[in-house]
This record gives sequence, structure tokens and C-alpha cells, in this order.
Amino acid sequence: MVSLCVYRQTATALFLIGTGLSFYAFYIETRKANDPSYRAACDISERMSCSRVLTSRWGRGFGLFKSDSIFNLPDSLFALIYYCLSLILNRSYRSKTIARLRVVLSVITNLGSIYLGYILYFVLHDVCLVCCGMYIVNFIILICNLKLLTMLNADKHQKKKKKQ
Repeated sequence: MVSLCVYRQTATALFLIGTGLSFYAFYIETRKANDPSYRAACDISERMSCSRVLTSRWGRGFGLFKSDSIFNLPDSLFALIYYCLSLILNRSYRSKTIARLRVVLSVITNLGSIYLGYILYFVLHDVCLVCCGMYIVNFIILICNLKLLTMLNADKHQKKKKKQ
């Protein structure tokens, strides 16, 4: 059986990958804003363009906030906050409360990924490789966090049985 440590290490690696993807997405967006002729490495064709997606209205504040809102920030910054917070929370692996919080954050993040994936495919008719990479990372993090919570609950239940 795979140990808690392996799931935590996997989650940590995924948080770092997600952080890297988020930084790259932020770089693309800011570079494209400063230089309209910039072509990102993930701009493969007209229908596979990260910069087109990241600079769309849905690339800021999830397309939900007006331009003068404090929440109208690049989506990549929200992702960076999520990955960094999750990395910090992952350090506390024996707390069931923290484990539940990690699962809740993962569920919210995956709902955001589904929403943005829908926008990506059905509204923008585009494929953003960086975005899709983050969606995959988010889903695997959710699986790891669910498994960690399940294992933590089983471990606590097993210790409780031994005391009786």
C-alpha cells in the first residue's frame, strides 16, 4: 500500500509544476500585453494559442469581474495563490482539519478548471496547452488530497480501535 509520504511528495511535486505553469502563463500574459507581436512557445496555431486565451476577457478574473474590480487579476495569479497556499498546507499532514481544507480547495479549483475548460473549448474554440496542463495537475492534486484525507481518517480510526 502506498504511504501518506508518497502522496504528500506527489502533491508537492504537482504544486511545484502548477506553480511553474502559472508563472509561465503570467509571463505570457504580461509579455503579450507589452509586446503584441510576442509569440509564446505554446502558440502553435490559430486554434492552439495560449496567448490568445490568456489575454482574452476570461484570462482575468475568470471573465466574471469588471475591469475596475480588485478581483480582475490574471487567472494565473489566482492559480499561484492556490498552489502556494496548498504547498504550505501540505506541510501539515497529520491534521484532519487541514486535510479537509485541502480537499475543499481542490474541489473549488477543479470547478474553476471545469468552468475555464468549458470557456476554452466551447466559447473561445481554442486549446491552451498551459491551461490544460494546469487542469490536469489540479485533477491529480484533488485525487492525492482525497487519498490523503481517506488514509488519515483510516489511520485515526485504526489508532482508536487499538486503544479500545
